[in-house]
Amino acid sequence: MIRLRYRSQRTLTRPAEVRGIGFLTGAPVHLRFVPAPPGTGCVFVRTDLRLRVHVPAKTEMVTGTQRRTTLGRPPAQIMLVEHCLAALAGLRIDNCYIELDAPEPPGLDGSARGFVAALNQAGAVTQPGRRAVWAARDRISVGAGGATLTLYPPEPGEGDGLRISYLLDYGIGSPIDRQSHLQVATPERFATDIAPCRTFLLEAEAREFREQGLGSSLSLADLLVFGPRGPLENTLRFANEPARHKILDVIGDLALLGADLCGHLVAYRSGHPLNVQLARTIEEAMRPPARLPFRLAA
Repeated sequence: MIRLRYRSQRTLTRPAEVRGIGFLTGAPVHLRFVPAPPGTGCVFVRTDLRLRVHVPAKTEMVTGTQRRTTLGRPPAQIMLVEHCLAALAGLRIDNCYIELDAPEPPGLDGSARGFVAALNQAGAVTQPGRRAVWAARDRISVGAGGATLTLYPPEPGEGDGLRISYLLDYGIGSPIDRQSHLQVATPERFATDIAPCRTFLLEAEAREFREQGLGSSLSLADLLVFGPRGPLENTLRFANEPARHKILDVIGDLALLGADLCGHLVAYRSGHPLNVQLARTIEEAMRPPARLPFRLAA
């Protein structure tokens, strides 16, 4: 990895609140985005515990990637953090305390749209701290089970922005068609093209969740559930909404890096495990090489 430049860090002008029901617990959740000093990063704060526990949004805090990204360990655990982090990263809010009185953010409609609306209403301000923008010297790729996720260096003359391509393919016979999306990662485009895209489930997955006691307070109208003929009791916001939501998840998971990326990120069937694996691989590549101990010549 090579550090191309820096930009000014940003935080919120004032606090912002979001209320809703947790997808997993089914309990009411009150979340507050609170401005934070330069260099803080994004930090979850569990206000419902006897001691207010701070859980930084960093790769070393990830304890689960099965169907969602989880930070920390019980009792100070936060599940399904990716949509909230995607909203912050997508709008380039670098320093923020995320106070919540439950082990998960509000589920809202399964997208990041509600978080983005609250953050935009609060407004953002630049700070004296700097945030690095990194690029890959050579392509960096991770893969598993036929899925891949690769960060390519920027093309000559491409600038220092990030493009994200996602190819979703559940195979022949899936109720979700093979689809793709290419997104230029700017705050404006994120808010309109990616933030409204909802998480989705196949009908069999939704039944499995219910059997596990999850999502008991939700109806089909609250979730994007695909049956044999398409969404059940719901309509798509974009023809390729699932592929776009996968990009939302990628942005949220890579926010754990605490740095900006540039180049072209290409994803094929990847999910949270590969997203976090790539974040850790990139993080390792960002570290300076270890210096050998200096010894005087004999």
